[in-house]
Amino acid sequence: MATVSEVQDEPGQPPALTAISLAEASQGPTAKEQIITPFDVSGGIDEHGKTKAIDYEKLIDTFGSQRIDEALLQRFEKVTGHKPHRLLRRGMVFSHRDLNLILDKYEKGIPFFLYTGRGPSSDSMHVGHTIPFEFTKYLQDVFDVPLVIMLTDDEKFFHSQKLSLKDTHRFALQNAMDIIAVGFDPKKTFIFADTDFVDGGYSAAFNGNVRELGKRTTNNQIKGTFGFTDSNNIAEFAFPAMQSASAFATSFPFIFGPEPKKVAKIPCLIPCAIDQDPYFRQCRDIAPRLNYIKPAIIHSVFLPSLRGSESKMSASDVDSSIFLSDTNNQIKKKVGKAFSGGQDTRELHREIGGRTKIDVPFQYLIFFLEDDDQLERIRVAYEKGEMESGDMKRTCTEELQAYVSAFRERRAQVTQAVLDEFMRPRQLVFRGMPSEGERAAAKEKRIRELEAELARLREEP
Repeated sequence: MATVSEVQDEPGQPPALTAISLAEASQGPTAKEQIITPFDVSGGIDEHGKTKAIDYEKLIDTFGSQRIDEALLQRFEKVTGHKPHRLLRRGMVFSHRDLNLILDKYEKGIPFFLYTGRGPSSDSMHVGHTIPFEFTKYLQDVFDVPLVIMLTDDEKFFHSQKLSLKDTHRFALQNAMDIIAVGFDPKKTFIFADTDFVDGGYSAAFNGNVRELGKRTTNNQIKGTFGFTDSNNIAEFAFPAMQSASAFATSFPFIFGPEPKKVAKIPCLIPCAIDQDPYFRQCRDIAPRLNYIKPAIIHSVFLPSLRGSESKMSASDVDSSIFLSDTNNQIKKKVGKAFSGGQDTRELHREIGGRTKIDVPFQYLIFFLEDDDQLERIRVAYEKGEMESGDMKRTCTEELQAYVSAFRERRAQVTQAVLDEFMRPRQLVFRGMPSEGERAAAKEKRIRELEAELARLREEP
């Protein structure tokens, strides 16, 4: 097994990533390696043609990240004074880069910020999308830090032959309202859609970082990291620089202040699913060359598809997903058809028990059921054959119905005015925020810039 030091943290590395991205590695006539990229996720096929579950241990090895172990969890609890989130306790948030350094800085009172995002591909998110956002909210509450959420409507447009920019922008605004309903603090959260922010009046510093990152990234590095070929469009090659720019506090002077040298010292923690790691490994390689701190990353696993743990829940496959807009009856029907780890007959199930490791309803309970003791009782009963598959599905259905119903209630409170406030570039409130004098100076600078722009417009014929 490779150690962290043996796997380089730079674009195009480790070499096996390209094989994973293109699924070309072969173990036999029909075998295929798992595919884990920002654009495709599947567990692979063994030499017998059978689909395999995603191997997260192998990903840690291949990507060169570090497992979140018990010692790190204990330190997290000691430093923050909070019990680790259920996703941390159960290994659903399982891997990291430099989380220990973030804890070091927090312990010393050094501020940092959170950054996460969403690629809007549909007008409603599914429950799998809420996993990283729910965990991010927990981190925001525990650390009391500002958060930037990037909606990459442009990326979805670049990568899709079917979606128009108008489509993806509409999805972004709908998804933003879903994200707000998770419960983020409006005083500490800024949400933006790329197509609005990048062309707006507050993006000069952000665009400057995009250019600096782009200049230091070659096409060969992008090909090595993402598996792109000459058939990919040039916008796809350029986009990683934009996604990376949000990892640096200097991109948001209206939040962190107008002094680049001072702001550049503010670190970033990125909670995301493991398929997003290639973007930020590339970003981490370039950061020191810009005199920036490498962003820290914390990875979550995927919520399995209703069809099984070989692939993740996907918005493009309606029958594989539980959407946040689904009714209680739709949830019941979908869970009823979910892949089960129960045995073929009731007698056999009672004799040897169910298989929780492949049972999708039980896997969902790991993600959504808060009570550790109850979860353990369910696991034991199912594996002993005392609990049948129908009972497992009913328990899962009730938990998901309660989860989605609570979301719908919060979502109903998200008005256009609430959305506008979250997406308005503004000073956020947090420990270590710019002083009143710094904010006043930044405001005056902004006024001068706008007055100069207005004067130029008046002089035009």
